[in-house]
Amino acid sequence: MSGFTKFFGKAAAMDRVNVDTDQIIPKQFLKRIEKTGFGRFAFFDWRYLKNGELNPEFELNFPENKGATILIANKNFGCGSSREHAPWALQDYGFQVVIAPSFADIFYQNCLKNGMLPIQLDSEKVEYLLNAAKNQPYNLHVNLEDETVEDENGFKESFDIHPYWKKMLVNGWDEIEITLQYSTEIEEYENAAAK
Repeated sequence: MSGFTKFFGKAAAMDRVNVDTDQIIPKQFLKRIEKTGFGRFAFFDWRYLKNGELNPEFELNFPENKGATILIANKNFGCGSSREHAPWALQDYGFQVVIAPSFADIFYQNCLKNGMLPIQLDSEKVEYLLNAAKNQPYNLHVNLEDETVEDENGFKESFDIHPYWKKMLVNGWDEIEITLQYSTEIEEYENAAAK
């Protein structure tokens, strides 16, 4: 994974509550074992019409949302089953940051484990962002070091992230890589246990 301390990108609004993981990546696409290639199936049932053409009424299909890398969502985003494929699909689609008033716990953890930043803000703040992102172009600056998100119109808000996850995201580490930081101590322990 690649780490980051600051991120700047176009934000798109998905003003829907209780978006579950089966909508993010429907179950029929979970047969792949790679972490890539899921982006074309993200939000499949909303994104495509029955004839396979793009649904012009789906918000992420609006031409002005093309190339968005920050998703502004509503309450309880990522609820439902615990499939790790959901953040894989969002990342492969192009999103690096998801902002919402609340997330399902497992989805939140899965985002962090896969190098995507979920930001939880108060409902009123997210309401502002949802409305602002509906008027494109709309960009956001995310500063992971300072734990802030801001736009170019004077909005600036702090968010919380556990120091463990912050360190992993900044360095681009996954859980195996963070374990390898202690390889000397692990080797010493194994050598002592073998005696």
